Amino acid sequence: MKRRAMSRRWPVLLVAAVSLYSLAAGAEALEKLIQQVMQQHAALARTQKKINKLSDSTSELAAEYRAVLEQLEAARTYNAQVRKLIEGQRQEMQNIQSQIDRAASVGRELVPLMHKMIDSLAAFVELDVPFLMKERRERIKRLREMMDRSDVADSEKFRRLLEAYQIEANYGHTIEDYSGELELEGKKLNVAFLRIGRLALMYITPDEQHLGFWNQQERKWQPLGPEYRDAIKKGLRMARKQTTYDLLRVLVPAPRDAAKGGES
Repeated sequence: MKRRAMSRRWPVLLVAAVSLYSLAAGAEALEKLIQQVMQQHAALARTQKKINKLSDSTSELAAEYRAVLEQLEAARTYNAQVRKLIEGQRQEMQNIQSQIDRAASVGRELVPLMHKMIDSLAAFVELDVPFLMKERRERIKRLREMMDRSDVADSEKFRRLLEAYQIEANYGHTIEDYSGELELEGKKLNVAFLRIGRLALMYITPDEQHLGFWNQQERKWQPLGPEYRDAIKKGLRMARKQTTYDLLRVLVPAPRDAAKGGES
């Protein structure tokens, strides 16, 4: 009986042992499978990180590329503006050089012209009615001295020369009185001069005993009668702005062909 019982238990134990072995082997295989899956997930995660990094790097490169393109375009625009500026400056330099060349040419022609103008002005003063002769000759002397000065520009020389011409022109339409010396018959007299434009130049002594006028045609001083005394005195007051302007009686020599050598 015991032997039969023992014989029936062995198969059961064998099946159980086989089952336990199979379970152990399956668990080990499952563990390996799980580990493989986890390793694959880890590998995928690492790959994804690399992809993300590559994507970020690509985006940065693209942004840098766009920035470089923008800088390049800005540089092209700036260079174009600089080229225009340089071209404008080059043309301006050419214009300035042309002006300098013209000015140099004009300067070479202007200097001889100014010398001629001074000579003409000096001759005119000597042939003109002899009023303020010292002052006028001194002005011409200063002009001649100025022409020899290298520190005065030609433009300034020409301006002063024109100014001298203008002063002479103004004498023709002004009335003026001034004091001075006059030599008559070998005697020097202190007199008051009255100039009415270039029409008349008269004088009178302080004691009113001597009066006369400049005869431009004869180029000499001639005496006036006492009938002109009041006219000269009135003219002096007008020149000094002590009275209003009014008509004056003055002696003006007639042209030679009309007067036939006489006066009127």
